[in-house]
Parts: sequence; structure tokens; C-alpha cells
Amino acid sequence: MASRLLIEALKFVSAAALFPTVRIAPTREVDEGWHALILHTHVYATLCSRLGRTVHHYPERPDASRHDPDVLTRTVALIEQAGYTPDAELWVGPDSSLVTVAANCSHTPVPGGCGPINPGNCATHGGGE
Repeated sequence: MASRLLIEALKFVSAAALFPTVRIAPTREVDEGWHALILHTHVYATLCSRLGRTVHHYPERPDASRHDPDVLTRTVALIEQAGYTPDAELWVGPDSSLVTVAANCSHTPVPGGCGPINPGNCATHGGGE
């Protein structure tokens, strides 16, 4: 399962780098894989460098008013457009999750955008440098 989550996180980061202005988000499971990837800072920095952009992670407070019911569909479509095949079992909503996780993150393309310290209008992933 850990390998699957990491592979999907890599696909997500790649799509986020290729389409930095589109509102996309990982599932809670894939977000756990992204968290694990980010902790390997050298590997993550090298990956982002090769992708041509740093995909920053900005945790947010959960806020139902920002919920976008189409975000996972859009995210999967962009992962496919980037040339990858999403693992369908890991790209489902929280009611159909394959594994239980604690993460409840979204991400924003604006450094210093919303999050626990800076609430505001959020997108979903870091657009980068």
C-alpha cells in the first residue's frame, strides 16, 4: 500500500507541476503519500527541479464552504493528461476510501496563501517558482 500511495503522490505532483493554475487536490490517501515524499527533502527537491517547478504544500483548515465536488474528477483527468494511469482505488472520495488516514489537507498555489496561519481563499496545490 505504501508503494501505491507514493506512486500516486508522484503522479499528483507531476500533474500539479504541469498544470500549476488548475485547482486540483489529492485524496486523503494520496496526500499521505505526498507527506511521506516531502519528508525526503533532497529527493523531493530533485523531483521538483526535474519537473521545472516546486510544488509547495500548504495545509489548510477543513472548510466545507471551499469544498469542490469535482476536484477529484479534474485531478484524475489531469493526471491522465500528464500521461499517467491513476490507481482508481486510491482516487475515490472519503466515503469510499481504501485505507483510513488522518490527513485532511488541501493545497494552495499562492505561497503564504490560506492555511492554519493564513486563512483565505484557497486553491489546492503549490504553483511554485
